[in-house]
Amino acid sequence: MLKIGLVSISDRASQGVYEDKGLPALQDWLARALATPFATVTRLIPDEQPGIEAALKALVDDEGCQLVLTTGGTGPAPRDVTPDATLAVADRVMPGFGEQMRQISLKFVPTAILSRQVGVIRKQSLILNLPGQPKAIQETLEGLRGADGKVEVPGIFAAVPYCLDLIGAPHIETHESVVKAFRPKSAVKPAP
Repeated sequence: MLKIGLVSISDRASQGVYEDKGLPALQDWLARALATPFATVTRLIPDEQPGIEAALKALVDDEGCQLVLTTGGTGPAPRDVTPDATLAVADRVMPGFGEQMRQISLKFVPTAILSRQVGVIRKQSLILNLPGQPKAIQETLEGLRGADGKVEVPGIFAAVPYCLDLIGAPHIETHESVVKAFRPKSAVKPAP
């Protein structure tokens, strides 16, 4: 079974100043998108690089999460250190994820170029930095659809199942009405 780590990074939400919306948005989206059973492990932490690094390491190394999604802390402000912490624990960088997230966000705001979101691999786990707002999380993961409902700009999650296959994580399937996982024909498993 796929184990997914979810990390919301916010000084104020972690202190109870306001309600965190990142973790519920991620959990709701995953429940709609994944056809394969999965379990989640969540963390709500402040924007502190050592704490973010420790949380990412613990989720991968100790909890055995094969996918870790973070939300928050990816801008240029001095306290936005999520990408820095993610890169510090990475074995390999997967630059296409960050590039595509910015491409999606650029459809809405020119300040998307200020985002420093990254995707990395640590051991046999994929770690992705997502935006902080629930609407942006959904758009980034599932892509942008035209008026006819067809995907015009693919979301990053279309590539996640095959990436997980390649790094040795459990095989997962998605609900195509939310996001269609792409795999080369040679990697598609027949339906049971």
